[in-house]
Amino acid sequence: MKKVKDHYFYKAKKEGYPARSIYKLKEANEKYRFLRPGMVVLDLGAAPGSWTKYASKVVGRQGRVIALDLHGLKVNAPNIKYMKADVLGVEPGEFYQRFGRFQVVLSDMAPRTSGRKDLDHYRSIELARSALHIAIQVLEPGGIFFCKVFEGEDLPGFRKEIGAYFRSVRLFKPKSSRTESVEKFLYCQGRE
Repeated sequence: MKKVKDHYFYKAKKEGYPARSIYKLKEANEKYRFLRPGMVVLDLGAAPGSWTKYASKVVGRQGRVIALDLHGLKVNAPNIKYMKADVLGVEPGEFYQRFGRFQVVLSDMAPRTSGRKDLDHYRSIELARSALHIAIQVLEPGGIFFCKVFEGEDLPGFRKEIGAYFRSVRLFKPKSSRTESVEKFLYCQGRE
């Protein structure tokens, strides 16, 4: 994976975040206001932990962030619970039994890129679909799902698929994403 050392990279380091991706979530939250104090959030594919750290600060001491990844987090806080697990092998019912319902499910997961845009796009959609499968089972009614996808021919169909479970599905491209990046985010509001 290409490491971009730009303004956002240095800003993240200065502010104590392990990756520049924090600004993508922060930008989305400033626009849509979906993370709030006291919420319970599930962060899928959380490592190295920038989204987890940001979410934990927003939800505060009364909220919780459950972070799931195969790789360890580089962040910690009293309201963060890290679980080492493969998202593709997660049984959503176990999450519900252990933590109850979530108000927000986040997914910044991306496949290891191959250099073939069509293959990378397909793998990205499959990861997002896995995150969606978890989200629709663990979100409370009215909950939010926010996930990363790569642009490509399957994106409109996937967006329509998500629309069966949420009142509103919006495509979002943060300013903090590199111009040449094919990543986009789906902001899915109002779990039916």
